[in-house]
Amino acid sequence: MSKTTYQFPENFLWGGATAANQLEGAYLEGGKGMNLADVMPGGKVRLKVITNPGFDFKIDKENYTYPNHDGINFYHRYKEDIALFAEMGFKAYRMSIAWSRIFPKGNETEPNEEGLAFYDRVFDECRKHNIEPVVTISHYEIPLYLITEYGGWRSREVVGFFETYATTLFNRYKDKVKYWLTFNEINGATAHPILGLGFSPASEEVKLQESFQGLHHQFVASSLAVKACHEIIPDAQIGCMLIYAPVYSADCNPENLLYAFKEEQVFNYICGDVQVRGEYPAFSKRFFKENGISIAMEEGDLDILKQYPVDFISFSYYMSRTEKKVKTPEEQASGNIIAGIKNPFLEASDWGWEIDPTGLRISLNQMYDRYRVPLFVVENGLGAYDKVEEDGSINDDYRIDYLRKHIDAMGEAIEDGVELMGYTSWGCIDLVSASTGEMSKRYGYIYVDKHDDGSGTLERKKKKSFHWYKNVIATNGQEL
Repeated sequence: MSKTTYQFPENFLWGGATAANQLEGAYLEGGKGMNLADVMPGGKVRLKVITNPGFDFKIDKENYTYPNHDGINFYHRYKEDIALFAEMGFKAYRMSIAWSRIFPKGNETEPNEEGLAFYDRVFDECRKHNIEPVVTISHYEIPLYLITEYGGWRSREVVGFFETYATTLFNRYKDKVKYWLTFNEINGATAHPILGLGFSPASEEVKLQESFQGLHHQFVASSLAVKACHEIIPDAQIGCMLIYAPVYSADCNPENLLYAFKEEQVFNYICGDVQVRGEYPAFSKRFFKENGISIAMEEGDLDILKQYPVDFISFSYYMSRTEKKVKTPEEQASGNIIAGIKNPFLEASDWGWEIDPTGLRISLNQMYDRYRVPLFVVENGLGAYDKVEEDGSINDDYRIDYLRKHIDAMGEAIEDGVELMGYTSWGCIDLVSASTGEMSKRYGYIYVDKHDDGSGTLERKKKKSFHWYKNVIATNGQEL
């Protein structure tokens, strides 16, 4: 245990984060319709299969497993899980709503009452334990019907369906939810458009064109959600959600520095600039021209973006990225979810994700310097293999070390002058991995007895990190 020399704000929102499609299970219960996550196979083949241009968005149980169908059965065990979050002292719980629980096909005019009632119960349980829900409206689970019949976010019509969905949530939960996020990791769509945009590009040649057209539709939808949220819940705050990774140059060669700088601009700032500043950045004009990107806009789109920016930025931080203009296959950092080369100064997780706590401090400073709005770290954590000892204990000191260093980096950023709202570490309870569909890639403070082959009792166990994080929250980050 170490003592800190800085002070977290008194109202700091300590907590944890999950996503509906990765833990709820009950994929055909309560009137829920099928969504993207329901057809995503489990295992390390997941991204390879779903990003194949020929992916047909159908379930193939002869060749694949579908762990998202069961998740960890949060749908039936949410009271038990939220009680464990409360025992740790959570001030906030970042979660998401499954769009297809509310509108099973996505294009209905009337919502599914069973789905609405389920989240009423979840929010009531959070409120009972004085936990503030932080709710993501869309987190990698667009209704399947909107994919197969409309082409996902390629279609302008989906903007209207999303507006209806978001407005329904604001009206229903206006007394229960004060923190909202529009789209999860919105900028990740340029790397894997299928997850955020609900389509697989026809080819690599049209990937950027289709992705940025889909993103424009989401930008408009996000601004319309901000407008509706402020009108319906005046005391609420609504933010965007980015995946953020600072980009380092491999060396001091000006060509590599420029390359890294341009990569950082495109990945980290286009989506942030549109949603926070309310306009496409100046550099995007040249980027679009050089990459053959032409965005179809409707009259009034740019006015909507300008008039209704988000209140704060939330983001995920897992790793930094190191780049050079010309790289060989041997230099690739194969485990990283974003492109780049191996950084010789960093260690990596069991899944090859490079570990860089200092990069979080850099990220916080970069974003706050650029945007001057409150920031919120809503995802950060270590996916690792956990071992249950003979006495039932799980001694995840490696996770504690990871989290300690990242929380320390946040404290230093606060000392630097960054306005930071809170920290909800990812996968506070073990759940299905988004990138690989595995249960063995565990993030939680709470162990769930569920395995990659589908076996397990679903029993919940507290890991060593559970007790450590409880003390972190109790001391408001003073004891790490």
